[in-house]
Amino acid sequence: MTDAAEKPVRKERAFLAYPRKKLPLLDAGARIEHFDELHAEVPAAHLREQSARCMDCGVPFCQSDTGCPLDNRIPEFNALVYQGRWREASARLHATNNFPEFTGRVCPAPCEGACVLGHVEDPVTIEDLEMAIADRAFAEGWIVPQPPARESGKSVGVIGSGPAGLAAAQELRRAGHAVTVYERADRIGGLLMYGIPNMKLDKAKVDRRVQQLRDEGVQFVTGCEVGVDVSAEDIRARHDAVLLCVGSTRPRDLNVEGRDAAGIHFAMEYLTESTSALLDRRAPAISAAGKKVVVIGGGDTGTDCIATALRQGCSSLVTFELMDRPPADRGRGNPWPEWPRVFRVDYGHAEAAARFGEDPRAFAVATQRFVTEGGRVVGVEAADVAWDGGMSVVEGSARVVEADLVLLAMGFVGPSQAVLDAFGVVPDVRGNVAAEFGGYGTSVPGVFAAGDCRRGQSLVVWAIAEGRGAAAAVGAWLGRR
Repeated sequence: MTDAAEKPVRKERAFLAYPRKKLPLLDAGARIEHFDELHAEVPAAHLREQSARCMDCGVPFCQSDTGCPLDNRIPEFNALVYQGRWREASARLHATNNFPEFTGRVCPAPCEGACVLGHVEDPVTIEDLEMAIADRAFAEGWIVPQPPARESGKSVGVIGSGPAGLAAAQELRRAGHAVTVYERADRIGGLLMYGIPNMKLDKAKVDRRVQQLRDEGVQFVTGCEVGVDVSAEDIRARHDAVLLCVGSTRPRDLNVEGRDAAGIHFAMEYLTESTSALLDRRAPAISAAGKKVVVIGGGDTGTDCIATALRQGCSSLVTFELMDRPPADRGRGNPWPEWPRVFRVDYGHAEAAARFGEDPRAFAVATQRFVTEGGRVVGVEAADVAWDGGMSVVEGSARVVEADLVLLAMGFVGPSQAVLDAFGVVPDVRGNVAAEFGGYGTSVPGVFAAGDCRRGQSLVVWAIAEGRGAAAAVGAWLGRR
């Protein structure tokens, strides 16, 4: 962010004077040549102008139940940015959000969907401002370790180092508890490290937060899978309480003919290997280089697969999405302040269009079978579907799309059953850890759960909120012992 001389920015009725402008990204055609972050340098004047658009509503729906799960005080930090009081804006933001540089990059911004201005105009660029505040705070040296003033004498084991686990660990440590985080991967960060590509979230930004937690006294153990490298009984014996933050890691599969052919991978397997290879400076074991790629499933994970395949040099790319193409504007059944279910062009879609001349998505398409030769996938047979009270295949629409690499990005169905079995916790009807809302306690006394393993596949912002809530619940439980 640059602080060049600024032109005056008006505040009164600024939402009428200034249009919504997202932070500039590097050119789509150029950025697919590397895995560096997407954003270009941002003038401070741009951020001040965009923050001025906030109307300081009497009832800020952006921080309501339909907006930000963290209850970020959005109008307050917007006003502080407009006034140039960046350090105070950082303090206000960090009071409710442990990791705003993560949410500012990867959250789909439900706060913007609930923005009151968005009811009649384009909403405030809340997510961009959040990211800019956090980045400036690090650049200025305002982010420093906050170890506890005194120790409680209690110990907590956190299983999983994704956003829920890290947020909980930080809150518990600052409350004076000894905290150890156990991670089965070789690096700390969980989804933040291996589930989100580097161009979307630079791993150095994850590492610097992990270092802050280390400096505050949080202990980390990597390469440690509970039930394999250490028993649940051992973990419970070491700690006064245990918090499960293991995510929703069982991918939804597509059980059609040819599924067992080589060249078909779950999206997270592909993304994890890509990031691991990038960080280890080696060639990835699963690569899209020179291959015809088909991504099955939309959403953020599907977009990340698109963007990664482009950077690896795929020769062609198409994405199948089962649902109809969303409308350009909110439908009658999708009123404000609900999350707007509208057509969006994400970073990967724009990059694919720059590389191949068109959006890679094919809507209302179902996979019928995988075409194979010699045990390898060579194509995907797909057909159009119609939605009219249910899904039906359009007769005569079947066709085969050539494919050397197929990536299944259809979401996740729950946490690892092995972890549930290891701790003896009871699952709910969906296969997630059954844990009370607000209390986070499982069926096993002293064992708590938070994040996607409890609520199901969700957003990073929800994971952080769950981690903070669970830390409070664990702390209250420890205080009664």
